[in-house]
Amino acid sequence: MNATVSGVRRNSSRLSSALGLGEKFFSSPQERRVADAVEVGLDVVEARLLKDMEFADNLADVTSRYLLQAGGKRVRPTLTLLTAQLGEGANDDVITAAAALEITHLASLYHDDVMDEANMRRGVPSAQSVWGNSVAILTGDLLFARASRLVATLGDRAIQMQVGTFERLCLGQLHETIGPRADEDPVEHYLQVLADKTGSLISAAARIGLVYSQGPDEYEKAIETFGEKVGIAFQLIDDVIDLSAQMGVTGKTPGTDLRSGVATLPVLYLKKQAETDPDAAALLARLEPDVARAHAHDDPEFVGAIAELRAHDVTRQTLQEAHRWAAESVAALDPLPKGPVKKALTRFAESIVERSS
Repeated sequence: MNATVSGVRRNSSRLSSALGLGEKFFSSPQERRVADAVEVGLDVVEARLLKDMEFADNLADVTSRYLLQAGGKRVRPTLTLLTAQLGEGANDDVITAAAALEITHLASLYHDDVMDEANMRRGVPSAQSVWGNSVAILTGDLLFARASRLVATLGDRAIQMQVGTFERLCLGQLHETIGPRADEDPVEHYLQVLADKTGSLISAAARIGLVYSQGPDEYEKAIETFGEKVGIAFQLIDDVIDLSAQMGVTGKTPGTDLRSGVATLPVLYLKKQAETDPDAAALLARLEPDVARAHAHDDPEFVGAIAELRAHDVTRQTLQEAHRWAAESVAALDPLPKGPVKKALTRFAESIVERSS
């Protein structure tokens, strides 16, 4: 079934939500046609997700759809459907690819939350908080397997894309866990972790929509580079949002990354500054993982330390770095033709760095 069914009109609310676009963003007839096509495609992808994430085993069926039903903006399938508009549109292969990569993303969340010891995800208790680490890990494995089954129906090229992305996801998590080598710059190491853990999957989602809609080959490198760079910007802004006092912003407890020992960019900048600044060193000591874990999430001392980090110059530097990566992602789109797709991708990159304001 071709998801770009003629005559079907939808508003662009979900597309706007996923990509951070204003309700009036799609104003011209051509822009509205693209928005309608993506909206119809999202309906089809959502139905596919519900169907393809079913398991005969009762426990697996419940746990595998737990985070799917918790919500999410579906950024990755939205990008797949959007870049497909550079080709023939959202054909059956594009829909399958979009579903497969969203399932891959969901699988990674189960594993990430175990690794990070996160208590909340998407505003609900994390899977391991409900069922324990073993069930959460195995659920992630099941979803990776299901995604791979879908990708296999698309042929060798899709398999290679999926395998390469999965390898980078694992390497990113491994390198985050073990930290930088003694001869490695911590900031450069961290940015590579973000490129692998976040950028690779967003890049694959955007690229696969172009490829399986038979879009022009000359756009593929631009789309691939855009996705990776915008993914890094996305995660850097999440580093700032993790310091927010409002749990509703992320659906996670403020300071989750700090408690799990993840050295986010504000902390890495603070560590560098602490080498010569006693005040920075004192703040850093209050944010060490062992200290953070010793306090309840609403403990005034820990909350105060997070607030100080949020207001610190290192957080401003992180925002500047996020803006730099977003600008580079937009620059990568130069080879694309002017039109709704390029306009929407550009606005997506811009909206990412506005999330912390």
